[in-house]
Amino acid sequence: MKAGQLRSGGLRWMLLGPALVVILATVVSPLVSSFITSFRDWRLIYSPTPGAFVGMDNYTRALSDAGFLNSLRVSGLYMLMSVTMTLLIGLGIALLLAKPTRLNVFARTLLIFPFAVAPVLKGYSWRFMLNPDYGVYAKMLGAVIPPLKGYLWLGHEFSALLSIVMSEVWGWAPLFALMFIGALGSIPGETTEAAKVDGATSVQIFFRITLPLLAPVIYIVALLKIISAFKMFDQVAIMTGGGPGNSTQTLYYYVYQVAFRNLDMGYASAVSYILVAIMALLAFLYVRVLLREH
Repeated sequence: MKAGQLRSGGLRWMLLGPALVVILATVVSPLVSSFITSFRDWRLIYSPTPGAFVGMDNYTRALSDAGFLNSLRVSGLYMLMSVTMTLLIGLGIALLLAKPTRLNVFARTLLIFPFAVAPVLKGYSWRFMLNPDYGVYAKMLGAVIPPLKGYLWLGHEFSALLSIVMSEVWGWAPLFALMFIGALGSIPGETTEAAKVDGATSVQIFFRITLPLLAPVIYIVALLKIISAFKMFDQVAIMTGGGPGNSTQTLYYYVYQVAFRNLDMGYASAVSYILVAIMALLAFLYVRVLLREH
């Protein structure tokens, strides 16, 4: 086949055609269909087909829906806790393993394994380990802190949310540590050596040199974790089922409940697109930070 033929517009579209058809059928078409559904009153319990158009009613309903507002609050609290703890623990691990000793290099190779664990497996593992009767974590915490012996970690509002946060931090903090280790390696040694010669302490060097130079990386990984936090579903479904009460009911889990338990497909579609708008805004900020840093 000649090069001129490969550059022809018709042949390019012929080669791209099958892939575009698959994308149209599996991505674009469902998105358009669900967007149209978000403007309709469709409750599967009453009708197997979409009902009448109701305009923006499904969207305005969300503004006064206690369940949606609660899930928005829970997702915001979860995001704040998980992002803060992941950054602090990840940075702490990175500082401990920054020096390229043989033991540190071996420890670094192990950091990727927690992130590689599937969210579903993390949920089952943490639910098992927090069981007050035979869970490893529950037994250890009860031995170190006697008042926590027999404590139902997934049976109280704050500790249930904290348990989900820790299951996610366990997976993400090592990955962030690897990113921070790479960033620490790019800091010129002459800079810190000059600060030491001038009499700067380790704490001063960290806050006045290391942390400012790490700031671009911190911004990027923080935005990445914020986006991930709003997508939390697996551990909630497996560990708590949104409970106790609605204390761990995140946005994704609320959409699942509205759609597949309440069978209110129109309202579920509207809430989904509100979530899409939030995710799009976060993705826009993420891309802006990436472009600004490059």
